Amino acid sequence: MNGTGYLSIKALHVIAVIAWYAGLFYIFRLYVYHVQKRSEPAVTATLEVMERRLIRAIMTPAMVVALGAGTAMLVMNPSLLKMPWMHAKLGAVFFLLGYHGLASWTRKKFLKGEYVLSETACRWINEVPTILLLIIVIAVIVRPGM
Repeated sequence: MNGTGYLSIKALHVIAVIAWYAGLFYIFRLYVYHVQKRSEPAVTATLEVMERRLIRAIMTPAMVVALGAGTAMLVMNPSLLKMPWMHAKLGAVFFLLGYHGLASWTRKKFLKGEYVLSETACRWINEVPTILLLIIVIAVIVRPGM
């Protein structure tokens, strides 16, 4: 594939990552509200719809596209896998996948009325994507170790 094709995949990757991150930043904020309002069924019903739509319609499809485009770029340019900055990025992506999984698991528990995380825990967990974003952006832009 020519350079334009690679750049098109890269653009798709960036767009998908932004969409995925929008959901990652918001989901645990919704869980904070969910825990706060757990004794109000009308409010939790609305939050459950919002959480489901966020995960199923935005986060998961964006994650799949981001991972697919990222994988395609690595297949097209396998020498990237030899770069230390890419190892840092992929390590952070691994933790992002875990965060996404935690968000899905938490939603399923909340649906059953099992509030496995406190409001404070949800607030702290909500900071994880920001930390991972710092690692990813610094790794990709600064490229330490090159």
